[in-house]
Amino acid sequence: MNTRIHKVALLFIVLLSGCTTIEPYNYGPLKQAAPRSILVLPPMNSSVEVSAPYTYLSTVTKPLAEKGYYVFPVSVVDNFLKENGLPTPAEMNGIALDKIDEIIGADAVLYVHIQDWGQKFLVLSSVSVVQGGLKLVSVKTGKLLWEAPINAQYSPNDNSSGGLLGALVVAVVSQIAGEISDNTPQVARMANNMAFNSAKRGLLNGPYKNVKSSN
Repeated sequence: MNTRIHKVALLFIVLLSGCTTIEPYNYGPLKQAAPRSILVLPPMNSSVEVSAPYTYLSTVTKPLAEKGYYVFPVSVVDNFLKENGLPTPAEMNGIALDKIDEIIGADAVLYVHIQDWGQKFLVLSSVSVVQGGLKLVSVKTGKLLWEAPINAQYSPNDNSSGGLLGALVVAVVSQIAGEISDNTPQVARMANNMAFNSAKRGLLNGPYKNVKSSN
């Protein structure tokens, strides 16, 4: 009887361990394509914050360049597309890949979708939120090379230790400060860092990683 119970327990443990196994991310398409240059299009925006796409756009070039990729200047590309009849991010995201290849010559396009953005005011807290997703697509083949969520938040109330009264005071102060300063660029940088440098599914280093100038 004890032997049977022991076997059942072992089987249960094996099943549990199998359920918690995380499959490694498939980097095959990214390695095969080996992109050197990336075009970042202004994000699609499902949040209520109209400024979210271009605020996020200002935070993404540096981490991509630090990963070792050439990133087309986002403001130059944005102005170029607007001057050529594509005034909104939605229209820019609809550009055919063969046109991007012909006109810009990028190896890959990074598509960004913002789902939630901005400062949320609660009764006893104030939280700045950035949430969405990234998709890197090959310009030549249209294949998905890499994707990851972007998700981060920041609350100045996290360090509050003064009980209910202290929480109320911090909440009031943070709401007033939130109307003056915008924490979302900082939170977006946090989200980018987690997405691009994740140990499980971060973006692989590009060809220019650690390349030193000869000057």
